[in-house]
Amino acid sequence: MKRNYIKLFSAMLLGLAVTFTACDDKGNDEEDNFNTSYTEVNGVVTIKDLGEGTGTITWTADKTWVLNGLVFVNSGQTLTIEPGTLVKGKPGQEEDASALIVARGGKIYAEGTAAKPIVFTAEADNYNGTLLSNDKRGLWGGLIVLGKAKLNSTPGETAIEGIPTAEPRGLYGGSNDTDNSGIIKYVSIRHGGTDIGEGNEINGLTLGGVGSGTTIEYVEVLANKDDGVEFFGGTVNTRYILVSNCGDDSYDYDEGFRGKGQFWVAIQDPAAANRGGEHDGGTNPEDGQPYAKPEIRNATYIGKGTANALGEDDLIIFRDNAGGFYYNSIFVGFPKGINIEILGDGDSYSQCSYKQMVDGNLKIENNLFYGVADNSAAKLLYVKKESKSTISDATVTSANSWVATYWTSANNVSDVDPGVSATNPVPTGNVSGAAQSTDSWFMNVAYKGAFEPGVANHWAKGWTKTFAN
Repeated sequence: MKRNYIKLFSAMLLGLAVTFTACDDKGNDEEDNFNTSYTEVNGVVTIKDLGEGTGTITWTADKTWVLNGLVFVNSGQTLTIEPGTLVKGKPGQEEDASALIVARGGKIYAEGTAAKPIVFTAEADNYNGTLLSNDKRGLWGGLIVLGKAKLNSTPGETAIEGIPTAEPRGLYGGSNDTDNSGIIKYVSIRHGGTDIGEGNEINGLTLGGVGSGTTIEYVEVLANKDDGVEFFGGTVNTRYILVSNCGDDSYDYDEGFRGKGQFWVAIQDPAAANRGGEHDGGTNPEDGQPYAKPEIRNATYIGKGTANALGEDDLIIFRDNAGGFYYNSIFVGFPKGINIEILGDGDSYSQCSYKQMVDGNLKIENNLFYGVADNSAAKLLYVKKESKSTISDATVTSANSWVATYWTSANNVSDVDPGVSATNPVPTGNVSGAAQSTDSWFMNVAYKGAFEPGVANHWAKGWTKTFAN
């Protein structure tokens, strides 16, 4: 059920502030179950969630929609956002943070196009004039989608990071791995990552317990203060994702995330970024099941080059019993390689990330590394014990010997320049020889990385700010 608010405004009201509540398609007032304030001034609609969410509504492209605080799409509600719509978030920290949150049971249909992307940005971003520079972060919150798919944490549902724990609409998790939260397509999320307290920032795109029935494709996260995209459990599949100039990790997952990803891109800010991927398995307990085992193909991660003061310079870290699979990917310009955590017998060693690798639940195969660490196999993929682990150095040395043997059989390449950079991610070097998948969800292509060689008008061109021209 969609509502058209355009009819509510006539030319005589132009320039005046108008506050309205939702009406159903018969014109009946639904104020009893729709308490959110929409106030319009000169085509700018400010939204204040008073407890009842957005309602089932369409945000139209002829207006600018401004989030004033945390705005929820409640369970049973559907938010549709037209192609070309501009959504802005007001500034504010802690309880005054602004973000759009799709609660469990709610749905979002934000289907932009390459010609008319949907843009989420800060209120200060002069979208029709001078855009904010790519070092402007933390100016609003971000986009959060919560679903009913399984987690591996106890008790099976959790309050999402970045939202006050007292807010019941911030819970995610359940038992429905095919849960559908809607469609997000051709969406650019910019300049977010508000700090809600004690260094707890909102990610650009947060996916908590989101199920495989949800469609997420063609998404840019630009200049977020925290992670670009973070998956908290769930099974959602994503492709054509671009994370650029963020202040923490590009891609983060934990709580048993088991989705699929293809054509992921990370372009790191040399002065601000942490890891390309921070991949955790469980939280409470760390050895909870189902294990995190997402499969990622055709990623291109372009690092910051040299270490910075943050000190967390791994290309990827697997820890807390995380598994996962990377195939046909390109990794360029990281100070450190891929870190595999090993734990002692008294520290859940039985299913630590190193053990996941031995068991075949963690694979790094058929990838291209260039300018990562010192380009030696021992630095590109290595086992490291957690600082509090009781495991012996001899066991760690033995584990690294096993990893070195694995590396030689995994068809990874570390001496070929793919010819990619932060400004031109399309390969000019040899990136042929992609391993093919039998999974019908994946698109089998002949090249490694996220972009087809020789194609200047690539899939991220034009609709993203990163590659606007």
